[in-house]
Amino acid sequence: MENEEKKRRELERRVLEKVEQAISSVHNAKDVDQVIVALYSVAVCLFPLHLHSLSGSVDEKYREELRAVEAPSGDDKTEWCNVFYRGAAFRAFARVLLYDVASNWLACFAASARKHVYDVFFLNGCAAEIVQVVAPCLQLSGSGGHESSAVCLNAERLLVLCLLENDLILQMAREFAGGAQFQDLSHEQLKQTISKVSQLVTSIPDKARQGAPTSLSSHLFFKRLTTQLLQGAEEWDMMLVDGTAAAEDIHMDGSIRFVGEAFARICRRGSADVLLSEMIPRILGQVRSVLSSNSDLAISETFDSKPGFRFWLKIMEAINDSHSVERIAEELLHQLAVQNINDVEGYWILWILFGRIFKRQTPIRFTFVEKFLLWKVFPICCLRWIIYFAVLECTPDSASVRSYNAHGLSNTVHRLVVAWSRKEFVQSSPIEQQALRLFSSSTLTQDADVTAALGLCLEKMAKEDLDATKDGLHSILQGISCRLESPVYLIRKMASAIAFVFSKIIDPQNPLYLDDSAQEETIDWEFGLATRRKGPLTTPVHDGDERTVERENSSTTLFGKEIQKGEENGVGNVAKARRKKESAFTLIDPDEVIDPATINESTFYEDESDYASEDSETSSDSSLQPYDLTDDDADLKRKFSQLVDVVGALRKSDDAEGVEKALDVAEKFIRACPDELKYMAGDLTKTLVQVRCSDVTVEGEEESAEERDKRHWWH
Repeated sequence: MENEEKKRRELERRVLEKVEQAISSVHNAKDVDQVIVALYSVAVCLFPLHLHSLSGSVDEKYREELRAVEAPSGDDKTEWCNVFYRGAAFRAFARVLLYDVASNWLACFAASARKHVYDVFFLNGCAAEIVQVVAPCLQLSGSGGHESSAVCLNAERLLVLCLLENDLILQMAREFAGGAQFQDLSHEQLKQTISKVSQLVTSIPDKARQGAPTSLSSHLFFKRLTTQLLQGAEEWDMMLVDGTAAAEDIHMDGSIRFVGEAFARICRRGSADVLLSEMIPRILGQVRSVLSSNSDLAISETFDSKPGFRFWLKIMEAINDSHSVERIAEELLHQLAVQNINDVEGYWILWILFGRIFKRQTPIRFTFVEKFLLWKVFPICCLRWIIYFAVLECTPDSASVRSYNAHGLSNTVHRLVVAWSRKEFVQSSPIEQQALRLFSSSTLTQDADVTAALGLCLEKMAKEDLDATKDGLHSILQGISCRLESPVYLIRKMASAIAFVFSKIIDPQNPLYLDDSAQEETIDWEFGLATRRKGPLTTPVHDGDERTVERENSSTTLFGKEIQKGEENGVGNVAKARRKKESAFTLIDPDEVIDPATINESTFYEDESDYASEDSETSSDSSLQPYDLTDDDADLKRKFSQLVDVVGALRKSDDAEGVEKALDVAEKFIRACPDELKYMAGDLTKTLVQVRCSDVTVEGEEESAEERDKRHWWH
């Protein structure tokens, strides 16, 4: 033992001596060939390097020096290499390579010399060490006498060469899986090293210069990074001897820990979409292969026991950041929604990735059962997968539905119905929300999602489950009642759908149809809003940023149809009356910037033109004419400057012309003065609702208009 330790120390001394000689030669070099010879003297001791590879890179007078360099034998080279990279020698030598040589000499190197006596030091060493010495060079400040641009350019070139072209990230995952480089580290030291390295790797796109290679942009870099990480996790899985013991072991393997740390940091940097775009094809292909196989094993047992499948069960456990897990789950659902997958495939993907942490971690259960069902907006297929996975906790096939989690279903329905039935959640109680909802399709979409989640849960309930739900009957009836009073057709349609599902639980043979236009057994839980949720999920760009495209792409045509349908059922008859000359409902671009000062110009253009000739005639007359009291009529035609003026004009029911003009500009003022709307929404909405069609009809038609208004309203 003492002899081995003595031999190791002697080898360390010789390696350091060789490195010091090379560094001294670089500092004293007057010619680029002298630098190449100095680097060669170290490289030939570590790697299988042939002299003829440099024959054309140096001058004839230096070739004798190359031949005179002594090199250890093959076995000794392996020992030299281990000592060089695991000790202080590499750090010291790398600093000279990255700063002195890169800024002063590297541009003069021939391609073969750069490959064999420079790049070779970064391609054959410990991947974790290489990242830790190269990545900081991306942010060189320019001090220390080095050419900062040359150092940064070379660091970018090395990172592309090593990490992307030569798969050093994959090599890193292999090293953390049990490499000799980390055998002397304790468990806590290994965790710290993994965290530091993953932070350095994922920060590379942020540190790269504006003119850096496009492969270092966030989208391309993280795409390649994810591919290597998944390959490393799969290799780790294939090497497991006892899969069951390893899967249940509390001590997290270094390779999987590194993958989890990197995934969490990728999500934190806004590239969860890139991560999922690489994960989904792999896991979806494996799920489909298992579902289509004739194996006697259950799907859960297959993923627990089959090599190459088990790592999926551990990846999310390795991510210690609950926010990143939530971002991955949310992005996963949205990307799966645009894929052609069924409910069984969707359920098993969620189960494989999140099944373990869902049972063990309260924040993850809260995310799926509370946030995703009440706060987030998802397509209906995603809601079904969430309900099967997190609420029913069973697969979608009919055989397993009998064994669903009845207690979890009752608790979830209770939370949903309590929120759904609250008066402030419905449009009828705070009048301020009426004005907001009338002009906000996104609010209706979120409302529709909560309604859909509640309806999908009720469809799975039996009479006994409903009886076990706390305040279930009372809350459902309260919510239906409040929504039926809403002037918005979509809100009433949601109430009708819940009433239908609820009635089928009470008496399956006699369902209740509150909406005569919907007599089908299958309910459209999208409520006609599905078109606005489709489209591209994200638009990754190659400059390092991720621009998320609004998933709820506004479809003005569809929303216009919904409003028009609401008008046909009694909503918006006032607007119909005042727009007799218009042939169709016209929506204004919600992103249009409106100047309140210009609102009245188009509205009163014709009125002003009527008096234009009169003004031109009187303008030349003497200003000493007697005061004409008829000019007071102009005060009655004054322009609206604030939303309060509109409300005041709407209250003057005896001034039909003023009411009509106020209605014309009301919507524009609401969009142009959102701050004022916060204080005036209550009065404005109450006034709008109270305005009757008879106020703007011609004399003699009041009664028929009023009757028609009531008939449409209660329809």
